[in-house]
Parts: sequence; structure tokens; C-alpha cells
Amino acid sequence: MAGDVFVSAAVEGIVDEAVVRKLITYVHAKVGDVYGKKGKSYLRNKIMGYNNAAQHRPWIILVDLDNNFDCAPLLRQAWLPDPSPRLCFRVAVREIEAWLLADRERIAQFLSVALSKVPLYPEDLENPKEFIVNLSRVSRRRDIRQDMVPRPESGRQIGQAYPSRLIEFISKYWRPDIASEQSISLKRAIRCLRALSEGIIDPQGMQASGRS
Repeated sequence: MAGDVFVSAAVEGIVDEAVVRKLITYVHAKVGDVYGKKGKSYLRNKIMGYNNAAQHRPWIILVDLDNNFDCAPLLRQAWLPDPSPRLCFRVAVREIEAWLLADRERIAQFLSVALSKVPLYPEDLENPKEFIVNLSRVSRRRDIRQDMVPRPESGRQIGQAYPSRLIEFISKYWRPDIASEQSISLKRAIRCLRALSEGIIDPQGMQASGRS
């Protein structure tokens, strides 16, 4: 059955979209329509509609934990206590960037920094996005520094080409299987998606207690 299953998705932004596309392909399913991409508040406002759509076909909703809740189960309970049987409602701890940092060797190579600078446990970071920006500050590559790090006068938290650079990393270099060994929330997202693609998902079992 896997390979013939289309999985629709809803995400916060274009970097998350790239991750979801990669994961759906990784579990040998096909990418359906991807909705949202207008931020976290928009996603929450639309979540009941997405959940209703998941009554009829497979879906994944991916959201960052950030610092809004102490753990992922609390966010899921607050946002959607009764998810559809065909929905994977997954939470990246604490941001999607932690999943990217979890492939330590590849992210170090991509950013051109020492492997020792990439944390072993990225889910323990309070602000993975800020961490990646700061890693980029010490990159040996000038183009990475220019693209990923915001100019002081810009007032931005990220460089202008930050999203496009991460999308490049995700599509060409990021390894979900390797990253999942260092990220519990990613491992559970993959497990949930794989079960969904095979038509055997138990949403309560897949989304039970734990950090993610």
C-alpha cells in the first residue's frame, strides 16, 4: 500500500514544508497538497478544518513546540484533543531546526563549521533557530554567513536567504534516518507517518505520552 498513499499536510512555513515533503517521500508515500505556510496562529485557527479533512484521507500537521508549552502532549491536547484516525499531529521539539541539527555531520558540513560545535541533543536547545544562525556566524564560508546571518541594521532574527538555504540542505543533504537517532520527536513523526502510509495507524498509540 505504501507508495500509493497520498498524504496531505499543514505546516507553519516553507522550511517546515520542505521537511514534511522529505519525510513523506522517506516513508515511500506521495506528497499531497500542503496547506498553511502562514505561521503558527494561522495553523491553529485552521486546525479543525484540517482535522475534518483527515476523516477522509491521510494527513500530517506539523507545528513547533517553541516555548508555548512544557511538552508536546500539552500542545496537542490544547490544540486538538480528538485527532482524526487518519491524522498524524506532530510537534517538533522545540523547533524544526532541531530536527536538522540532529543530522550533525551533514549540518556541520553544510554550514562549514566544526562538528564539535553541533550539539548532541538538539531537542534540549531553547532556540534551535537562533543556534543555527549563531553557528552560521562562525562558518568558514562567506556566502553562508551572508545568507544565514541577519545584518545588524535589518532588525531581523535571520538572514534574508535563511529559509532558502535550509530548504537546500533539507532537499539535498538532510538524512531523516540519521537525524531521528538524535531526535525523539522526529523519530515519532517518522513512525507515525510510516504507519499512516501503510494504513495501520493507531493514532492514540502513536501520539501517546512522552516529550513529543
